Amino acid sequence: MSRAPTSADPGAPADLDPRRWFVLGVCISALFMTLLDATIVNVALPSIGQSLSADAAELQWVVSGYALAFGMVPIIAGRLGDDRGRRRMLLLGIGGFVLTSLLAGLAPTPQILLVARILQGLAGGLVNPQVSGLVQQMFPVPERGRAFGLLGLNVGLAQAVGPVLGGLIIAVGGVEFGWRLTFLVNVPVGVLAFVLAWRLLPRDRVSEQPRRLDLPGAALLALGLGGVLYPVVEYDADRNAARLALLAPALVVVGAFVWWERGPGRRRGHPLIDTSLFRVRSYAGGLGLALLYFAGFFGTSLVLSLFLQDGLGFSALQAGLTASAFAAGLAVGAPIAGRLVAGRGRSVLVVALVLFLAGIVGTLLTTRAAAGHLGNAEVALLMAPTLFLAGLGGGGVITPNQSLSLAEIDVSGGSTAGGMLQTAQRVGAAVGAAVLTAVFYGQLAGTEATGERTRAAHYGHAYAAALLVTVVMAAAALLLAVGEVRRARRG
Repeated sequence: MSRAPTSADPGAPADLDPRRWFVLGVCISALFMTLLDATIVNVALPSIGQSLSADAAELQWVVSGYALAFGMVPIIAGRLGDDRGRRRMLLLGIGGFVLTSLLAGLAPTPQILLVARILQGLAGGLVNPQVSGLVQQMFPVPERGRAFGLLGLNVGLAQAVGPVLGGLIIAVGGVEFGWRLTFLVNVPVGVLAFVLAWRLLPRDRVSEQPRRLDLPGAALLALGLGGVLYPVVEYDADRNAARLALLAPALVVVGAFVWWERGPGRRRGHPLIDTSLFRVRSYAGGLGLALLYFAGFFGTSLVLSLFLQDGLGFSALQAGLTASAFAAGLAVGAPIAGRLVAGRGRSVLVVALVLFLAGIVGTLLTTRAAAGHLGNAEVALLMAPTLFLAGLGGGGVITPNQSLSLAEIDVSGGSTAGGMLQTAQRVGAAVGAAVLTAVFYGQLAGTEATGERTRAAHYGHAYAAALLVTVVMAAAALLLAVGEVRRARRG
């Protein structure tokens, strides 16, 4: 049953662990490592192609294989953490991530690299829900906003820092070895995180006879999510609209999963998902908001990189440094929102989404007005304040939404609920990337641009068109947040 934890709740953190903030630091290190690997490899693709003689499809799947595997796992991993122990599952995930990073860094062929990336994504997906569950388990309600604030900061910084760090590593390591270092750097960091987690994490307190995993439900969920993510990822790679037809059978499988969880799975006594979670309005609203926001957030970052590199001719490192204005906003916004959310509730989300929208609209208008009319460096400088504003608002969305969405969920189900929230984020990110890049490339199609300034204007208009989609998604998320505030005030 889902309810707000109280001091009398057996799942609530009755005896506060004095080491809980150190434990959070270890969890953040592991989480950052898994999130960073979703973006750091992007700038390494040309080097991988040259070193391993990989073709364009293989390179696309080096990125997409990780994202696909990462997005399929969190709900199942969350259930395993709740039932079999979060410490155990976190250690398994970190250990698996270290081994698969080593395999990726030493891969002699594109095929082995792809297998390593898929396994790496599965291990990364195992880590994330345990972190959410451990925050629920170890921190009292007044401290959770700050804890989730640090996690939210982690999400944004990993995405923003990845291209910059990847560019630096490749510059140091060279074409042949640099891309391998982007994977091998995880090994010492992961080993240290594993040792610290082993020593610091509280021992699992699980039943001697834990619930059996709902294998039919897990299979349906994996097939359904994989079926949704696969055509979106493939469409993002080759713009073949026929790929999207595969969504129809995938949605049928998702429907079969929901039927199983509400019927046979529940009657068997061990469903993968407690469907009563969806009756908790704050949680259901948080899932919807995460889906919408991450679609705009992730898609915007992707088309920004395309605009800067393909349109303005920036290197990967220059593009990453330009995008660091957004990362700086996240770094400021996430901890502030984390401190405010306990007292201000969902009004923090409303203000943050307004700031995010203002930043995106400002970036859109600046790009349309300046690209092609000013020098490329001047365009990047003019974009910095609006990107910072968007990041400031974005940091204020991720943290409060996670904290408020899980506030009324039993600690005993924290990993499962967190896994569902992360799955919504991953699905939103995949769909957003496909939609925004489709609009971006659609605007470019059929017209030709010659000359540096004309090319910059051409790409600037395409980027602005893609940002209009982000505005729509963010506005929908804002309406959802306003509705939740009104509902809370009515009592």
